[in-house]
Amino acid sequence: MVKFVTAAEAVKQIHDGDILATSGFVGGLVPEAVLKQVQASFKETGTPRDLTVIFAAGQGDGKERGLNHLGEEGLLKRIIGGHFNLTPRLGKLVMDNKVFAYNFPQGTISQWFRDIAGRRPGTITKVGLRTFVDPRLEGGRLNKVTTQDFVDVIHMDGEEWLWYRPWPINTAIIRGTTADEDGNITMEEEIGTGEALAIAEAARACKGIVIVQVKKIAKRGTLDPKMVKIPGILVDYIVKSDPEDHFMTWDYEFNPLFNGDLKTPLDSLPIMPLNNRKIIARRCAMELIPNAAVNLGIGMPEGVSGVASEEGIDDSMVLTTEAGTIGGVPAGGNSFGAATNAAAILDQPYQFDYYDGGGLDLAILGLAEADEFGNINVSKFHGRVAGCGGFINITQNSKKVIYCGTFTAGGLKEEVRDGKLIITNEGKNKKFLKQVEQITFSGSYAVSVDQPVLYVTERAVFLLTKDGLELTEIAPGIDLEKDILAQMEFKPIIKDVRFMDSRIFEDAPMGLKI
Repeated sequence: MVKFVTAAEAVKQIHDGDILATSGFVGGLVPEAVLKQVQASFKETGTPRDLTVIFAAGQGDGKERGLNHLGEEGLLKRIIGGHFNLTPRLGKLVMDNKVFAYNFPQGTISQWFRDIAGRRPGTITKVGLRTFVDPRLEGGRLNKVTTQDFVDVIHMDGEEWLWYRPWPINTAIIRGTTADEDGNITMEEEIGTGEALAIAEAARACKGIVIVQVKKIAKRGTLDPKMVKIPGILVDYIVKSDPEDHFMTWDYEFNPLFNGDLKTPLDSLPIMPLNNRKIIARRCAMELIPNAAVNLGIGMPEGVSGVASEEGIDDSMVLTTEAGTIGGVPAGGNSFGAATNAAAILDQPYQFDYYDGGGLDLAILGLAEADEFGNINVSKFHGRVAGCGGFINITQNSKKVIYCGTFTAGGLKEEVRDGKLIITNEGKNKKFLKQVEQITFSGSYAVSVDQPVLYVTERAVFLLTKDGLELTEIAPGIDLEKDILAQMEFKPIIKDVRFMDSRIFEDAPMGLKI
């Protein structure tokens, strides 16, 4: 029978050397009260220690919360995660070679939980082929002490696949909103359901335990069965948390716009000033097709929403997030993963089934580093681990991919005058390199499956071809030799270069609405 316990009592059920799986997406669905107690117990008693933690999405605030609580030397032995940018304390353990560490695609980890739940032989997928996850490159290993591979290349019917081997889950630590006396869990005040059910079922299949953090307790038989997302038969221990440990996102204790309790009229986004960010967003927006299912990355790609709103075509695309939201307007920052006015919210593994199955018409993501073969790196910089997150699932399977960002970085200053782009201070850091530090997106794989890929900057547009990157467009006012070729570590293919559409550089709507 389910037991209602304190966080301290729940943590006593975790044994040294256990393999943990945790739910969460940035700040949403993170079992903060239990994670805090794991840290407190270790610091006070030295136990639990030598744990392995497995997680799909980034779960932290970039400082101390979330999985950062586990960033104590000796507490963890091994980390298998999808994204590390929000967990610098884990990142430090990785960089200092204090743990064995792996970075695998976020979506594949969430699906892998589900495969463990069904006692299947791990996860077999093409996601990660020819990227740093491929054992022929790095096998997802993150530091020098990590030498063992847990991903293999296999062949079936003449095709290559990656096999992510299964692991036992000893302890699941997940979060819901309300638990009844039988342990049934609803998630009505969360940003979604995430991968919580898959984790709970995986632990049960492995004869492990399931700990659920909630904020409310209800009487037996009072919950709507259609709202129950984790049935009580999967739950062992329930921890009722204090409000400060159960924020809906790191920014909001509760926001009814994020769970569909309220809908709000969405005013048009403010018109962006005509700068390099808008130039890039406009060029990307020209690739939109009616009713396109789209994934926009954080940062530069977010500007596409603003341009689409200004052009009156924002209702012709459906925005999605890795956390499971479909439709509405995705939130950013510490609330990333939530969406205002979402039309639907799927379990995270099913959202990635949709992505992996080619459901996205267009993915527009940031351009950090690119090389002459069209490879992209967003996961490792100067040895610092950022992690791939859902990037590999999204980019490898979208019908079309656009990478966007400024041509250089570090002090770049530009302005638009008389329909021309003027560089007033060149950036000191080049983005188009002879070879990227790590391959998060494989240009050769994209070519092998005939995937269209564009690289959009404020001064140039490139197309991926079988022979490498081809320069296809330059901005008016830009000098090919000085402003483009001299700022690259390789020479792109140059055949038929034209000017970017002049409307992009005019301070007036472009007239994209058909």
